Amino acid sequence: MSPSYFDIHSHIHVSQYDEDREEVIKRLKETNTATITVGTDFESSQSAVALAETHENIYACIGVHPVDDPERIFELEKFESLIASNRVVSIGECGLDYFRLEGDATAEKKRQKALFEQQIHFAVKHKKLLMIHCRSAYEDATDMLESFSREYGDKLWGNAHFYAGSKDIAKRLLQINFSMSFTGVITFTHDYDEVIQMLPLDMIMSETDAPYVSPVPYRGKRNEPSYVQEVVKKIAQIRGEDPQMIKKQLVQNALKKFTITP
Repeated sequence: MSPSYFDIHSHIHVSQYDEDREEVIKRLKETNTATITVGTDFESSQSAVALAETHENIYACIGVHPVDDPERIFELEKFESLIASNRVVSIGECGLDYFRLEGDATAEKKRQKALFEQQIHFAVKHKKLLMIHCRSAYEDATDMLESFSREYGDKLWGNAHFYAGSKDIAKRLLQINFSMSFTGVITFTHDYDEVIQMLPLDMIMSETDAPYVSPVPYRGKRNEPSYVQEVVKKIAQIRGEDPQMIKKQLVQNALKKFTITP
């Protein structure tokens, strides 16, 4: 059965859910919500896959975050063992994050780009969507993706998670078959309205980034995948379109982009 909602980016394998994870998953099932739980290094990717393999409405994304731990590397052989699971639907979250860098930070930017490049090749090799994390680095990240798109063509596709870039960057990402997803932040700021209105509907997806950035009316509480319905409602409101149509289309977008057959 197709889900009613699809939260394409959460972290429900992490310790914030250790005391009540099964209750969170129960609410996910009660709302007929699917989610992709996203790793940020090898160990958390392992946890994501293990959780996904025990719940039919949970999928996994595996990869190495650009800045969670600067000592982390992309251990190819280890990730090759994880991707053997049919619950893995995406590679990441990977990308560039310059938010806390000082000065030109040449060495750190070089490290991040090399890590990102490894995961781009890995996603193409295994025919998986690339889950992008980008913060204060949209120009460099888009330049890299455009370069690899020229090399790989339609073998490279992906999604810019928690999109917070400009309309110009969004247009460039669309040209290389990258969609954009939005979180509960859109329920309490208008900063992303113009991008959401501009994007083709089939290139938008919904996410929570749980346990972070809970949407209204849950602000101040820990986030969870079942709250993605508030994001979906807000996308419909911002676009001035029928909520039921938006709800169905966003699910179809996720199933198609992640090549999932429910």
